[in-house]
Amino acid sequence: LHGQQEGRFFHGYYNCYCYLPLYVFCGRHLLAAKLRRSNIDASKGAIEEVARIVTQIRKSWPRVRIILRADSGFAREALMAWCEQNRVDYVFGVARNERLETKIAPALAEACQSCRASGQATRVFRDFLWSTKDSWSRRRRVVAKAEWTTLGANPRFIVTSLKPERWAARALYEDLYCARGDMENRIKECQLDLYADRTSAHTMRANQLRLWFASFAYVLICALRRLGLAHTRLAEATCGTIRLKLLKIGAQVRVSVRRIKVAMASACPYADEFALAHARIRAAAR
Repeated sequence: LHGQQEGRFFHGYYNCYCYLPLYVFCGRHLLAAKLRRSNIDASKGAIEEVARIVTQIRKSWPRVRIILRADSGFAREALMAWCEQNRVDYVFGVARNERLETKIAPALAEACQSCRASGQATRVFRDFLWSTKDSWSRRRRVVAKAEWTTLGANPRFIVTSLKPERWAARALYEDLYCARGDMENRIKECQLDLYADRTSAHTMRANQLRLWFASFAYVLICALRRLGLAHTRLAEATCGTIRLKLLKIGAQVRVSVRRIKVAMASACPYADEFALAHARIRAAAR
């Protein structure tokens, strides 16, 4: 935040005054960016956004399988029930608590013994049906990672609608759920590379517009990377790197009646990539 702005609230987890934007990604594709106040549950508004996105996807691909991944802030009955009713699979983190830790105590003891014997962090996975005392309507599949490192116990839990016949516990956690962390890199690109955190206007509406501008920039640069920079040195570059190498460069722009000429320095190290991207984008636009 940048002052006494509309919608500012103190968030205990982040220990500061802030907004709480909701991002939805599919790989590198940004599907939603919604600015929210921070005095709310982390999952507030998620059902509306997910429902809108799922409806649009299924208009074009009615049989596509959709899996929703999110951290423990989204493991809420309303969202899980909506997914189950609308043929959307999910895998969400679950905040650890005394009941869950008691349930995997033998597995943690096993991991501890193995860690002390080998000197290496050890993981033991457990798969079981579980429910909260009152907030969940029924028991659901929970996968536990009972890990013991050189620093001590490090248990983690996830809840999912995916069947164990298709996803074993270890693969579900390590291959599917942990890949969710890459989304944090996409958020970092939006906020650090494209200034999505520059929400310095007074009203929430104006700051939502600023967030959308940054989101549009992210979508455009992703399109540039996908269409113009494939099979080049910048094919996997971040938004910040693309800005520095292709957009924030010195050049002379000459405008005449018939054309616009961009003259770069002869020593520009990415002139070939710039020219190739320009040609590819022109071809794609025809």
